[in-house]
Amino acid sequence: MATGNSQLRSRYIMAGRVKTHYSESGQHGPAVVLCHGGAAGSSGEAGFGSAMALLAEKFQCYAPDGVGGYGDTDPYFPASEGVQSRVDHLEAFIDTLCLDQVCMVGNSQGAWVAAKYALEHPDRVKKLFLVASGTVATAMGLKSIETEGAKALRAYDGSRESMRRMLEALVLDKTKITDAVVDLRNASANRPGAKEARQIFQKGQQRLTQDPNLKLKYVMNDNLPKLTIPTTCIWGEQDNFAPVELGRQLEKLLPNIKFQYVQKAGHQVQTDQPELVAKLMTEFFSS
Repeated sequence: MATGNSQLRSRYIMAGRVKTHYSESGQHGPAVVLCHGGAAGSSGEAGFGSAMALLAEKFQCYAPDGVGGYGDTDPYFPASEGVQSRVDHLEAFIDTLCLDQVCMVGNSQGAWVAAKYALEHPDRVKKLFLVASGTVATAMGLKSIETEGAKALRAYDGSRESMRRMLEALVLDKTKITDAVVDLRNASANRPGAKEARQIFQKGQQRLTQDPNLKLKYVMNDNLPKLTIPTTCIWGEQDNFAPVELGRQLEKLLPNIKFQYVQKAGHQVQTDQPELVAKLMTEFFSS
């Protein structure tokens, strides 16, 4: 998949047994690894391309396309444990690139992935930056809130029209949802094997969250509040997918994490407000 952002570089590596595509920016500086969300057509570039271009001056950024049918990563490697499979893949990705210590970023489902990696490998994560995550909220025992955004994600049927509707649920600023963005994400979601990969991922996610034994890998209510890695979380005030009320409930359960709420931003805060988010990341990672 050719990158639509001239400031990003398209790369492939073998992370474990998975041919993995990732987007990269920057030439020097601390390593920042960014984990995208879980909607169809998601990828490192689609999730964080705008912010990565702004971070490139001071950081070396890596945004892998996760297992489960995302981006250009091999869709035929089964993500049989849902988001935990993404964590295992992330571990192999970071090890393959020989990144000793990183700043982790994650949005939505990717925030759970980033947080779980930090919990499993606290010696490898310097700081953790989370963006609006209903997945983290449910892992902390909160009840998910049914939204029009969630319905739009489930209604994706492979068409450009349904992809646009889905993106309109994730991004507040509709000028950011260009034809090029819609085509990029829709082409990724419709490539051979991607649909089947998402189905395997969803079945794995159901097992992870419902099987009493596997669920121990998913829940975070015992360990995330004890995380000592410096962590911040931002949430869009106009989030139509994971409502800001959910973020405020989560804030009460995580006194060790600093929450900040961003005006004029939906679920992908970094897409609606890339300059602000890049500034917040730069200040946080540099402090």
